[in-house]
Amino acid sequence: MRYFLHLAYDGTEYHGWQIQPRVTTVQQELDRCLSQVLRQPVYCLGSGRTDSGVHASHQVAHFDADVPDSLDLPTLLYRLNRALPTGIRGQVLHPVPADAHARFAARARTYEYHVRLIPDPFATRFSLYLDRAPNLEAMNEAAALLVGTHDFTSFSKVKGAEKHYNCTCFEAGWHLEPGGLVFRIRANRFVRGMVRLVVGTLLSVGRGKLSPEQFGEVFRSLSRVHASGAALAGGLFLCRVEYPAELVDAALLPAGLPYFKGE
Repeated sequence: MRYFLHLAYDGTEYHGWQIQPRVTTVQQELDRCLSQVLRQPVYCLGSGRTDSGVHASHQVAHFDADVPDSLDLPTLLYRLNRALPTGIRGQVLHPVPADAHARFAARARTYEYHVRLIPDPFATRFSLYLDRAPNLEAMNEAAALLVGTHDFTSFSKVKGAEKHYNCTCFEAGWHLEPGGLVFRIRANRFVRGMVRLVVGTLLSVGRGKLSPEQFGEVFRSLSRVHASGAALAGGLFLCRVEYPAELVDAALLPAGLPYFKGE
């Protein structure tokens, strides 16, 4: 039987999602604990790879396992969370068709980047602090250029494994939130390092180092060397992964978690 596990994690102590040699990753811990609880080898595949230090308030992974009839899914989820490190928590677990794929079946993903404008000792792991407010209007003028289907080579880490850099961006913009700003971007896919490089370059616009027009020139240049440095990892969250309704039935999911809603 194949299952979708919806989970969240604090990525501060992890070297990203994907298993890598000699470092601790979220996928590694999830595989270890699922295998321990189910007493069989279990391997997960996530909807996407978050980089080292990046968080997720909504990640989705699928795995195949023989769950005994005596073990209901709420109990399995409870035991999994007892086994997992405190920085990782499963939130929803449900069966899906055998061909359902956490990565390839996802229709859209949303990332948010949080910026604090008021010092907050409780937010240092989860946001970037700026001592001066950036120009929100200029950043949103530049961000609007991202919407549509474009080649995002300028905002991708070099030597990535991508076969192409085309992404369809449905939404990109900065919004006020209590104590700061949040940048929200929704797209069908993201290339490696894309969001942090976009945010870093948009913040250059907000600081007056680039105009929105120059941001557009950087974007269209298809050259990584023209982009600004990547924003720090701690402010970035994968916050929503969307699937067709037949894979993720909203009725199965708890109230108050709108990013789980299948669309």
